[in-house]
Amino acid sequence: MPTCGTPSSAPTPTPTPPSRPTPPQRTRSSSIKRMRAAGVAPDCYTYPIVLPACAAAGAPRLGRAAHGDAVRFALAGDGFVHSALIAMYCQEGEVADAEQVFLTAAAGARTVVSWTAMVAGYAQNCLFGQAVAVFGTMVAQGMLPNEITLISFLPCLQGQECLAAGEMVHGFVVKLGFDANLPLVNALIAMYGKCGSIASAKELFDGMAARTVVSRNTMVAMYEQNGDGVRAIKLFHRMLSEKVGFDTVTLVSVLSASARTGALETGKWVHELARSRGLDTGARIGNVLVDMYAKCGEIACARQAFEGLREPGVVSWSAMISAYANHGEPEEALSLFSAMKDQGIKPNSFTLTAVLVACGHSGLVDEGLAIFNSIVTDYHISPTLGRAGRLVEAYEIIRGMSMQPDKCIWGAFLGGCRLHGNLELAEFVAKDLFQSGSNDVTFYVLMANMYFEAGMLEDAERTRRTMKEMELKKTAGHSLVCTSRERRAIMR
Repeated sequence: MPTCGTPSSAPTPTPTPPSRPTPPQRTRSSSIKRMRAAGVAPDCYTYPIVLPACAAAGAPRLGRAAHGDAVRFALAGDGFVHSALIAMYCQEGEVADAEQVFLTAAAGARTVVSWTAMVAGYAQNCLFGQAVAVFGTMVAQGMLPNEITLISFLPCLQGQECLAAGEMVHGFVVKLGFDANLPLVNALIAMYGKCGSIASAKELFDGMAARTVVSRNTMVAMYEQNGDGVRAIKLFHRMLSEKVGFDTVTLVSVLSASARTGALETGKWVHELARSRGLDTGARIGNVLVDMYAKCGEIACARQAFEGLREPGVVSWSAMISAYANHGEPEEALSLFSAMKDQGIKPNSFTLTAVLVACGHSGLVDEGLAIFNSIVTDYHISPTLGRAGRLVEAYEIIRGMSMQPDKCIWGAFLGGCRLHGNLELAEFVAKDLFQSGSNDVTFYVLMANMYFEAGMLEDAERTRRTMKEMELKKTAGHSLVCTSRERRAIMR
């Protein structure tokens, strides 16, 4: 097997793909133009076909024109047209417009399909709080959810605080007789995993009369996401021994589990398995390969996996830049960042954060500040400047940001205050954060540690007592190092 699980020969040039037929969604979206030109009046069956096609084809102006036509022909109140409008706007990211359509509809137009479209739209746009609120209103108004509603809603429940709501939804599933629906059971397993109830997820999985690849993928991902990479890998081995099929999703979860457990040899074996099926040059597998090798300390193999990608996107570039930054190779990180921009790929928040980490580790203060100032104008990120020691300047830049600084920004800043012993500035910032209602455990832990290191034991105890009263707990981090004979866990 090659060292990094990939062939050493140069990649074969990608052949020119044949011309592709016009996608069906574009044909459907253009058909509304021909209907209008021919003077043919649409009906309530037209828009549930045309509106999704407009969203899929990336034609928002045509979608709005179709909405106007639906209003003109008095069809916007139809239940299916109404839900199709909501889905179209949500798919385009125009959630406010979807809300307007939903709220201004007549009571009779709000069918279970419309409610489901609104719940699914919030979920697709990661507005989980709004999805939970709408679902609660739906149930309170006596509208029973259907299977699609529940499948759309379950991904919104994440964290132990959502477990009770998840159990309520599970009750709905049983009560409504949906417990034989495989996609719904898979969604329940995933929900229990994200809410930290591994036992409930396993009980559901073990009780399934029939299990699909998706069911097993859900369990593998659940173990990995809950920090139990060993079980995730064992389940994958069982899948292979039982001659159960696997797919890209399976390999992504197993590679992530290998990275989490420091199981480099397992990661190489999975890499070879992916390569044997021609999956290693795709973005999904390739990105996680870069991450796995980097976390296992094999930066050269990470670069080899990156170079083998057919079309590295912004996630691929960000992962490789981050790998260099975290392994103390800032020059390589900045060189790759420059190459990325030269290729016309627009960086995202993760790319830029990695670049700033590289600047911070190497003491490149001016470069970091120059990048930061340009980002404030052009991008939205969560950067770090505290390592360089210019804390007051960093604080002023953060306060002047056009975006609202999030907990990542303030956490990094407080970490910089601790690194450089600036307790006074840290207290000033922390007091403002606590008064604004922030209860992130990281802020409290940082302040307690700073008080302890400064010999201010009473203040440290007061801070920890506040954490206990608020039931804030910090999850211990850990690193796993594989030797030839054993795997050692290092808690930190």
